Amino acid sequence: MPEFHRNIWYPFTILKEAPTPVKIERGDGLWLELEDGRRIMDCISSWWVNIHGHAHPKMAKAIAEQAEKLEQVIFANFTHDPAEQLAEQVTEQLPGDLNRVFFSDDGSTAVEVAMKMAYQYWHNRGQERKKFICFEGAYHGDTFGAMSAGERSVFTEVFDDLLFDVDFLPYPDTWIGDQTVAEREDEIITRLEQMLDEHPETYAGIMIEPLIQGAGGMRMCREDFLQKLHWVNRQFDTLLIFDEVMTGFGRTGDWFASRRAQVEPDLIALAKGLTGGFLPLSITVASDKIFEAFNSSDPIKTFWHGHSYTANPIGCAAGLASMQLMHENEPTFTEMERWHKEELHQLRDHPKLKKHRVKGTIAAVEIDNEGEDGYLNPVANRIKENCVDEGLLLRPLGNVLYLMPPYCTTREQLSEMYEGIKQLLE
Repeated sequence: MPEFHRNIWYPFTILKEAPTPVKIERGDGLWLELEDGRRIMDCISSWWVNIHGHAHPKMAKAIAEQAEKLEQVIFANFTHDPAEQLAEQVTEQLPGDLNRVFFSDDGSTAVEVAMKMAYQYWHNRGQERKKFICFEGAYHGDTFGAMSAGERSVFTEVFDDLLFDVDFLPYPDTWIGDQTVAEREDEIITRLEQMLDEHPETYAGIMIEPLIQGAGGMRMCREDFLQKLHWVNRQFDTLLIFDEVMTGFGRTGDWFASRRAQVEPDLIALAKGLTGGFLPLSITVASDKIFEAFNSSDPIKTFWHGHSYTANPIGCAAGLASMQLMHENEPTFTEMERWHKEELHQLRDHPKLKKHRVKGTIAAVEIDNEGEDGYLNPVANRIKENCVDEGLLLRPLGNVLYLMPPYCTTREQLSEMYEGIKQLLE
């Protein structure tokens, strides 16, 4: 029976089966120090947010300086330099005319904002497009709109009656040595064309986690598929929404998955790495075309959405510091894919592993055991219970074991992570 703090309800935790939480005292770059003095490597950037590592002095300094200057101000009818500068710097790195930044608080909300914008865009143009096309295995967050757009699973089952309908397509996940992916991609694109052709002016948008589905099992698709998807989207006049909450800010080996795939979505949701893991902040970036559909004196065409902490100055200051570190760390996040491939090559014949895959800074394998593939595979709890003894912080997605280290990780430290994984598998 786990021992929880008597006042805390932990997230994503099966209460009677989870291991007792490990108390962390402090962080330093790649390392986390435990209550008993041991140090472990954060192999997953603490739920994928600490892209530069823990307690980075440049991040801490930027936050402290901003806190002494302006900690919070209402963002309706007011503005401030950190928000303006962050919006400018992010949009400079995005493709096409993704120029209009809407601030919110977390990834789920950034996705909700994107879906609301897409829906109202058509309404403002006099069309009632009420459905979205999404992908099997997707996870877009835990608010009701985000859940509706995601895979129906144990995460959503209790709330199924409250979720709106979307149409799902297969996600063409692939791995090293996969020989069937191109054929599967073409089948999905053909099906998509049929849907859009048979039901014109029905779909408000197509939403996808580009290149990598995160919580759905680190399933990876090819740049080719996103380019085909973009072509169909343009031919049939709908909107393309990229959920880059996880894939943004270097994770795929480029600043954004959209840049790596050379695709220009109409809307993009960003969070997690936006502030380097220091503070909660998210943005939804819209194209100029989307923005102009709301640029009206008619109240019904206004985007009536906002949050108390919209564009919080301290959060924006953290974002600016993170953007500076992104430039400094670009050699690492562009090179880490090669490092992962070198390490996975040594595991290619391991009898307990299958479907090896890499994209940018993320590597994943599936543990081949007697349990059913998926999030509830019991091997995950066994790894969580034992990884700390190997000096690692890991959090498998069922039988999917993945690495997503911060950009302060060295080549040698990455090798140490793989050595620890080998010991865990034994």
